[in-house]
Amino acid sequence: MQHPYGDIPELTNLEVGRGIVRIPVEQDVPFTPRVRALVDTPEFQRLRQITQLGLVSRVYPGATHTRFEHALGVFHNALRYVWQLGRDPRFCETVDRHTVEVLMASALLHDLGHWPYCHPIEDLKLPGLPPHEAFAAEFLSDGSPLATVLQRDWNIEPGEVLDVLVARTDTPAMRLVRSILSGPIDIDKMDYLGRDSLHCGVPYGRHFDRNRLMTSLVTNENGDGLAISTKGRTAAELMVFARYVMFSEVYWHHAVRSATSMFARAFFHLHDQLDLETFFRKSEAETIEELRHRADDGPYGGLLEGVFGTQRELYKRVGEFSFYEAPELYQRLAHQPYEWLVGLSDVLAEEVSGRIGQAVAPTDLLIDAPPPHREIEFDVEIYSPKTRSYRNLRDVSPVIDALARTQFDDYVKRVRLFAHPRLTEPLSDTDRFSECLEKALGRVQPAGTPRED
Repeated sequence: MQHPYGDIPELTNLEVGRGIVRIPVEQDVPFTPRVRALVDTPEFQRLRQITQLGLVSRVYPGATHTRFEHALGVFHNALRYVWQLGRDPRFCETVDRHTVEVLMASALLHDLGHWPYCHPIEDLKLPGLPPHEAFAAEFLSDGSPLATVLQRDWNIEPGEVLDVLVARTDTPAMRLVRSILSGPIDIDKMDYLGRDSLHCGVPYGRHFDRNRLMTSLVTNENGDGLAISTKGRTAAELMVFARYVMFSEVYWHHAVRSATSMFARAFFHLHDQLDLETFFRKSEAETIEELRHRADDGPYGGLLEGVFGTQRELYKRVGEFSFYEAPELYQRLAHQPYEWLVGLSDVLAEEVSGRIGQAVAPTDLLIDAPPPHREIEFDVEIYSPKTRSYRNLRDVSPVIDALARTQFDDYVKRVRLFAHPRLTEPLSDTDRFSECLEKALGRVQPAGTPRED
């Protein structure tokens, strides 16, 4: 039986293995002339200068892979998803050939709007800061090389890609396409879990059966999102666990969060000196250079030098509070506005300084807490061909029920306090440090409380 989208050249090349470019690990990505035309644009080439994991490389030396490589991997996954879903009559009735090509182009361009250290900067929730998906609109503006290639070689309007990246319309077809790019079992996670695991030199993100999961893909009961058949259940459970362990051991590793906290605190204070429109177009190396130049010998220079200087000097963990081990403190500190956390850390520095009889600068103590937004919930249906019925995977899987709800954040994202290395010994008395924190919390208004004039 002929595949309903089999005349799309990239899918043809996927099947026969010709006209490909190879990325780790032994992944053959179809590289047709129109794909090459997109990849060769300046807007896409800039992704070569932005690493996928940013500050993680300060802890895992191999984590220097780029968003360029990741984008090719996500595009490859999009082709594999479409090849599988083309066997589902309900998918084919909902998504036409043109929309499939829009999905393919969007998969390749999904990280287009990322700038260096994008996620730590976005977590600060600075006023007027656009989300990176919206920033992509500037690279797809009329007359840009990228827009020209989309229109000329793909017969796709840039607005169609933007509609996938940042929803502007609401139809079953578009909801289904968006669930492929951003959802519980999307092509993005399917790539970055394995790729990040590979480059970090850890096994955690690769221990689930991607092929089994992909070959189990079907449309959900409403026909506007992804589901999996019963044969993919175990693979889905292992994917959830892989994501959990990657957050625990890599993305929210305490030393990674130390480097992230140092960078975030410096950027928070320096961003008013930057032309962000220009800054976000720079390469990673250029952004580091400009930040270090702006900081110079000021109070934030030491933070940046400790992360990016010739001698690495990361702050040490002097306190840690989880939702389950210290629920009261966790609830008071997690998901709070970053500006409030900065104010609290400044007051905490005063309290500690008076307690230990040693000068503690405001930037000597940093509070790292889960940001206001939460990770996407793993909410996916499982389809039983025998009974032709759908059930939520959480209802039939203890693994999903335990790890995949929004409480996922509370398991792996802890509140941590980091201090300059010279303060490690003076702050080793945990009880005394906790008293300082309680006093600091008593001096600072709760987040969201209006100030009295």
